[in-house]
Amino acid sequence: MHKSYQPLKPATNKYLQQRWDLKRYEDHRSMVREAKPVVETKGIRTPAHIKHNLKKVQAQEERKSIIDRDNQLLASRLAEISRSSGHVDHRNHYPECSLNAKKRREKLLQVTHENQAIYQRITTQKSDYRRELWEDEWEKVERRRSDIARYPRGVTNKQKSTKCVKFSGGSSGQSQRSSSGVEDDSEDPTHQNSSQ
Repeated sequence: MHKSYQPLKPATNKYLQQRWDLKRYEDHRSMVREAKPVVETKGIRTPAHIKHNLKKVQAQEERKSIIDRDNQLLASRLAEISRSSGHVDHRNHYPECSLNAKKRREKLLQVTHENQAIYQRITTQKSDYRRELWEDEWEKVERRRSDIARYPRGVTNKQKSTKCVKFSGGSSGQSQRSSSGVEDDSEDPTHQNSSQ
């Protein structure tokens, strides 16, 4: 086949006919590219509130602000650490407090009020025992004992506070004291004779 351009229709100048044909073909292709379809095939336009999710944008902004704040805190801590001389900073400076102190205080107040009420009931209650009658009878008994006693009866606190006990096995000068309120002179016969 011949390498030169072969037009569809006979022409006097094949070169010029080739240029015309190429120009016509390019015009056709450009018209095809720029041609608009008769039927709408683009579809519905996406609404703005669906295309741009504002809630998601707000969440991203909040997350970014939290990250920026944490970064600033970390940067300030690192700067403070670099400025410090390396002291220990792990002590908790807060007072010790009990979690149930209020409950225990209320319980203590309740117990205190109950105890006061019980004490009030006990002190206002009249005794079933006749104490005055017992005291009168005891005074009568004491008077009778004083009347029939051979020697005058003294008050108990006037008696000697220690009891002297002498042992026969020890030396003559040794004696041992007891915790009773009278002195035991039964071992000393000379003292008995002198008292009689």
